[in-house]
Amino acid sequence: MARWCYRHRLVVLILWVGALLGLGFAGSAAGTNYADTFTLPNTDSTRAYDLMQKAFPERSGDTDTVVWKVDEGTARDASVRSRIEPALEEIGRMKGVGEVSSPYAAQGASQISENGRIAYAQVTFTEQANGVPKALVEDVVDTARDAERAGLQVELGGQAITRTQEPPTGIAETVGILAAAVVLFLAFGSLFAMLLPLIVAIAALGTGLMATSLLSHVTDVPEVAPLLGSLIGLGVGIDYALFIVTRHRRGILRGMEPEESAVTALNTSGRAVLFAGGTVCIALAGMLVMNMRFLDGVVVATSLTVVLSVLAATTLLPALLGMLGMRVLSRRQRRRLAAEGPESQEASGLAARWSAYVQKRPRSIAAGALLVMVVLALPVLSIRLGATDQGNHQDSTTTRQAYDLLAEGFGPGFNGPLQVVVDGGDRADTDALVATIRSTDGVAQVAAAPPARGVTVIQVVPTTSPQSERTDQLIDRLRDDVIPESGTDAHVGGVTAVFKDFAAVTGERLPYFVAAIISLGFLLLMVAFRSLVVPLTAALMNLIAAAASFGVLVAIFQWGWGTELLGVGKEGPITAFLPVIMLSLLFGLSMDYQVFLVSRMHEEWVHTKDNARAVRVGLAETSRVINCAALIMICVFSAFVLSGDMEGAMAGIGLAAAVALDAFILRTALVPAAMHFLGNSNWWLPAGLEKRLPHLAVEPREETVDGPHARVPDAGTGTGSGTGTGTGTDGGSTVIHGFVRTPDGAPVEGAALTLLSKGGRQLDRVTSLADGSYIVSVPSPGSYLLAVTAQEHPSRARHVMVGAEPLVYDVELAEDEVDAVN
Repeated sequence: MARWCYRHRLVVLILWVGALLGLGFAGSAAGTNYADTFTLPNTDSTRAYDLMQKAFPERSGDTDTVVWKVDEGTARDASVRSRIEPALEEIGRMKGVGEVSSPYAAQGASQISENGRIAYAQVTFTEQANGVPKALVEDVVDTARDAERAGLQVELGGQAITRTQEPPTGIAETVGILAAAVVLFLAFGSLFAMLLPLIVAIAALGTGLMATSLLSHVTDVPEVAPLLGSLIGLGVGIDYALFIVTRHRRGILRGMEPEESAVTALNTSGRAVLFAGGTVCIALAGMLVMNMRFLDGVVVATSLTVVLSVLAATTLLPALLGMLGMRVLSRRQRRRLAAEGPESQEASGLAARWSAYVQKRPRSIAAGALLVMVVLALPVLSIRLGATDQGNHQDSTTTRQAYDLLAEGFGPGFNGPLQVVVDGGDRADTDALVATIRSTDGVAQVAAAPPARGVTVIQVVPTTSPQSERTDQLIDRLRDDVIPESGTDAHVGGVTAVFKDFAAVTGERLPYFVAAIISLGFLLLMVAFRSLVVPLTAALMNLIAAAASFGVLVAIFQWGWGTELLGVGKEGPITAFLPVIMLSLLFGLSMDYQVFLVSRMHEEWVHTKDNARAVRVGLAETSRVINCAALIMICVFSAFVLSGDMEGAMAGIGLAAAVALDAFILRTALVPAAMHFLGNSNWWLPAGLEKRLPHLAVEPREETVDGPHARVPDAGTGTGSGTGTGTGTDGGSTVIHGFVRTPDGAPVEGAALTLLSKGGRQLDRVTSLADGSYIVSVPSPGSYLLAVTAQEHPSRARHVMVGAEPLVYDVELAEDEVDAVN
């Protein structure tokens, strides 16, 4: 498929553009129908909600609040009414506004505070918050705020009002993409190579978001799902393309032709992307274990975006590689390749030095890394799940000001009243229950509405805010003591109670969810790497990374360390559904890095059976790409602080911290140090289990080896004979030998000959002797690439087929030869 996409690149590009435009047109025409469903089966708040629907059918429109406060006098003064009443009347006449309940009406006395300085009016729209035109909401805000004067403060709160404070759509994604572009350019040094991952991610994200909006018409998709889909889609889309492009560029730099390099990259790193994308989707599907209807739509939206990211990386990307050809390399790299020939595979630079340092001091590095993670994880011990509301908005927003004014005038609990719903019962029992509730500690106000269809709703205003632990204690007291002792059939509902139940159910089911995704990851890695210790290490690392990232989240959003600096508003509890979503995404992303790191170690282990070398080489060759990918993820996730959504900011900061800790501490330090410490036991698997496990290769084998591989000499140490590499004829090993000469027959001394596998792996490297002779070791019969470089001669690379017998292959270097590679 990769070769077909490479050769038919224009067709693939047209299909992707057509899909993007078609879904965009359909999504724009159909609009969205997102729904927020937080109800949970078999909970007290759900039973209360069902009874309220039976007695009082839910209104179709969203209800928002206009709040005003006077510095002197009262809100009843004529000078205040003369400014507020005309504004409320004008709002009531607007198209799309159903009703305005004024404190100056006959039934509005309770809408003025006891000291008379704060009052509020309720504005009911004809549509739900996400269906109210933004222009209408802005007109309501402007009209109400125009009534302000010196000594009269007017603020507005509610879901529809919140929409006017959101930054322009896509600003978080745009900032994330720009930051990722900078990182990619620094990593690749090429404008075209930088654009490839971005184009692939944007194509996948665009189709994913449009498809999600269409799905919202046929299934319940929460409004937060597109935000989370954008967050994960941008991250994995760029990362998956980065892995493939890096492998492709490396293949070209080692002498492969662009088409063969692209096909090989898709057949190796592309398979790893398929594996990684599948594990992310499986991890996301693990949220279904929670049995929460709200999360079903999140699973659909995020999984769909990941699937499209994988599809774009395996179809659109090879087509784009075909269009670029050699331009995927920078000009400097192309000039160096033409002048010096294919580069050596040996890793060098900072990554190689760090890898060697980890090998020398595994105990101290592991201890230091573990200490850092434990310290960061300590705040997680005080985590409190709940829900954010407008009290968590920034101080400068009108919704936060309205929230504070209502709390000041009517008590902190006014912003989150409870509903005690009584099913049946006579009036005397209900009155007795009302009296008991009124005398209960923590209750500020109690009022019972007239019964309807045998259902009575008692409104209870707590003395504490909706996010206070004392409010949670009041709910427990009502459910466990007050209501049972009254002998009535009643249930405690309301938004505050719903979120409390949501947090409780999440806490109860979270261990099962964690066990499910950790067990799944263990099984996948055990099958892929034929080891018990490697997947066990990965499982422990995932738990450590999760604990540390949640510790960071608690310190910032629950304790308030830096919330104002980040501009995310006031501290509060961690959103109840966030741990589930974060653990799913973290598990999937950690699997990406673990597979990319350990697969290279496993490959080296299979070839050498030397654990120290396998860990050192694997870390040296993959750490740079992993760190680059992580840096991109961090930029993308951190940008969601600008989304204007508290849940989005929490998810962004939490995932950015998780990726940073996972890549820079766990995968770069703790994992390799632990693997050095464990030695050959890393790769232990009981013989009986080995026979029963299915074979699942993350990357295909580059060659079939009937016996042990030929030993590969270090670069530059070959003697031309290659006899020191163990090239016996037993086990399938053979050689390629011949002479390197000029067209007139003169021998070329000191020419470097490099034998590469089809996947671009260096197998042998020697230099020709004074008479031009050479011998390179071949591990087994098959197809290989032989690259030759020499001073004052252009480099050349040719594919050779080697059989069971030694192959005689003479190389002629011409002065004016056009190099097929370049």
